[in-house]
Amino acid sequence: MMEKDIIILGIESSCDDTSAAIIRNGYLLSNVTASQSVHEAYGGVVPELASRAHQQNILPTIDQAIKRAGIEKNDISAIAFTRGPGLLGSLLVGVSFAKGLSISLGRPLIEVNHLQGHILAHFIREEGKDRDIPEFPFLCLLVSGGNSQIVKVNRYNDMEVLGQTIDDAAGETIDKCSKFMGLGYPGGPIIDRMARQGNAHAFQFNKPHITGLNYSFSGLKTSFLYFLEARMKENPQFIEENKNDLAASLERTVVEVLMDKLTKAVKATGIRRVAVAGGVSANTGLRQAFMDKADRSKWQVYIPPFSYTTDNGAMIAMAGYFKYQDKEFCALDKPAYSRVTFK
Repeated sequence: MMEKDIIILGIESSCDDTSAAIIRNGYLLSNVTASQSVHEAYGGVVPELASRAHQQNILPTIDQAIKRAGIEKNDISAIAFTRGPGLLGSLLVGVSFAKGLSISLGRPLIEVNHLQGHILAHFIREEGKDRDIPEFPFLCLLVSGGNSQIVKVNRYNDMEVLGQTIDDAAGETIDKCSKFMGLGYPGGPIIDRMARQGNAHAFQFNKPHITGLNYSFSGLKTSFLYFLEARMKENPQFIEENKNDLAASLERTVVEVLMDKLTKAVKATGIRRVAVAGGVSANTGLRQAFMDKADRSKWQVYIPPFSYTTDNGAMIAMAGYFKYQDKEFCALDKPAYSRVTFK
């Protein structure tokens, strides 16, 4: 292996996906993820079960990432890992493994903020695949099950939160509304699929009126629940008979709330380079709204491939690649953390 090669192993274990990836000189060589189906029966992630599954999955996942990349473990330049935020038990598995591997290989550790990792997924390159990379500064709508934020990205390590949810996140709201309808978990993909078959203007739900660039989704969730309860009293088959229209109307409402604040952020900053990241960025309606904005408002939009929307090791390795070049290494005594936005 040439000395100039920078090879980063990225380890992600913040929630219920165990993922590892190898990036060499900014290009992705492998990205392996082990998902956990055990949570489906409970309608949400059970932290204790998640951490146990990580313990089972982490070694084979990292082993596969190294093998698929066609490298040896001694070729690794540094080990990047998600330090937080996330479920503490899940994080501890990844953090502990990364520290042990760092000691055994004699390679430096690089801590990564999970949320920054989602944003930096836009910089992952793959050999033979052309992809637009945003220039700094740009705005990023970061939307997932636990976070809804508008972030001004000045540099890979200089990010400013312009607005964020004051209660529920967009993804959490969709999941809970899916649960109200008895559709299963995770709700995001289910709602997305059903919304494609429904009338997005069939029903109207309350939108929050929050000043500035912050979000609020708790009122929408409550409005949706009360609406269902009232209609079910009139017709016990209401949900089953209208589930596609309900999904489409819910999706439209969430997307409109997200895009309204983002549009205000573009006007306030004058920055027309706009990206979307996080699990909810896989939603078809939101991706279409971004493309429509690009056509109508002349935004330069950046939409990640589906494989980079959910939690993945590639985004952690990418963040680690940036930090490695600036020698931003992490001490072995740094603990995992469950809550924080950006450092």
